[in-house]
Amino acid sequence: MEIKKYDLVAIGTGSAMLVVDGFLRFKPDAKIAVIDKDEPGGICLTRGCIPSKLIIYPAELLAEIKKADEFGIDVDIKGINFKRIMERMRKIIEEDIKMIEEGLKASKVDYYRDVATFIEPYTLKVGNNIIKGETIVIGSGSKPLIPNIPGLKEAGYLTSDDVLKLDEIPESLAIIGGGYIAMEYGNLFARLGCDVKIIEMADRLLPNEEIEISKAVEREMREIAEIYTSHRVVEVRSGNPKVVIAEKDGNKKEIEADEILVAVGRAPNSDILKPEMGGIETSNGWIKVNEYLQTTIPRVYALGDAIGKHMFKHVANYEARVVLSNILGMRIAINYKAVPHAVFTQPEVASVGMKEREAINKFGKDNVLIGFARMEETGRGLAMKANGFVKLIVKKDGEILGCHIVGKDASILIQEVVLAMQNDIKVSGIINSMHIHPALSEVILWASSNLMSVDDYAKLSKNFI
Repeated sequence: MEIKKYDLVAIGTGSAMLVVDGFLRFKPDAKIAVIDKDEPGGICLTRGCIPSKLIIYPAELLAEIKKADEFGIDVDIKGINFKRIMERMRKIIEEDIKMIEEGLKASKVDYYRDVATFIEPYTLKVGNNIIKGETIVIGSGSKPLIPNIPGLKEAGYLTSDDVLKLDEIPESLAIIGGGYIAMEYGNLFARLGCDVKIIEMADRLLPNEEIEISKAVEREMREIAEIYTSHRVVEVRSGNPKVVIAEKDGNKKEIEADEILVAVGRAPNSDILKPEMGGIETSNGWIKVNEYLQTTIPRVYALGDAIGKHMFKHVANYEARVVLSNILGMRIAINYKAVPHAVFTQPEVASVGMKEREAINKFGKDNVLIGFARMEETGRGLAMKANGFVKLIVKKDGEILGCHIVGKDASILIQEVVLAMQNDIKVSGIINSMHIHPALSEVILWASSNLMSVDDYAKLSKNFI
């Protein structure tokens, strides 16, 4: 069989395409192959952050409308057309996929819509083709992690991929997991009228967030859903309804639901790609890379979900820029100093950098200060009845170590702190910058201006943990 040779091979059509586009700008005559077994656009566009936010926003809008009476506005909600919500999402996504696909087919690259499997270093089997790359970029993404729970497979379940295929709201939904995917979809379905039951092994929802943030979200979620924390799912029974059996302290609880959503994390695609056949080392299936995002084989790079570090689209896009720079010989190391993330629930959550305990462990309690401010303390927050707060983690010399926000527009407010951290701007830089009054962004200014000791913050936070 003839081997097709390329200057660059990209596996995946998500952020890896940024490498392809940049490579072509510098080397317009390069021969390039792009491979993806799924629809083009990557996980974020086809079944991740974009479609999920398209259907989550209506729930956010609904939550706002239901508060209208607090502001003297009488509103009647006549109904929720879930099918229209889903059709709108699919129309937008399908148009974007089509545009990308047409662009690939019309471009100079060779586009393979097929499974890629390593058979030796730098060499892949792609359908009936054997292709070899001088340089290879792996952006093979991830997939939903399915735990080995007795009876789960037989009973049937949904993943975050399957949710996007629904046309009707389930009468009841049991969600296994309490992380950001579970919480976003739990919030969505509960606000649209589904009887939602969330089952989380940890002692709180969103266990990777600061405890104050978790508790603020949990309080709100308990108003619209059943919450079972510190419960481990030990069995699922088939039936109508299905039964999820969860255990806490030796006691078992039977939780009934029409559908089950499994949202416990992500798993690598190495079982399909077989990187070890190409001499590429993995750790629990995730591809191992160095600080230059090189794998254990020279001229083979990996980025995004495939490396299992920070599984966010914005991180993958940044990693793509680093990979491109290194392919072109610039030798740039990755810098994860200020990696933000958000959880699109009501209330919204956003976070960057160290948590309080991490900062104390690294620098000592006496060298850490906590900044705190409530959104309702700002003029705009007061007008909006915006419940929420900002928690800033600052080193005694003024270096900003982290920031954690819960409340209205948290994902927007966090960006000021991300910019400061990335560019080594100390907390004084925020304090000395003018903030529009009475904008909600003043809450960042107030938190920066209200620094206190760890012990003083502990006394304050007892009121809302």
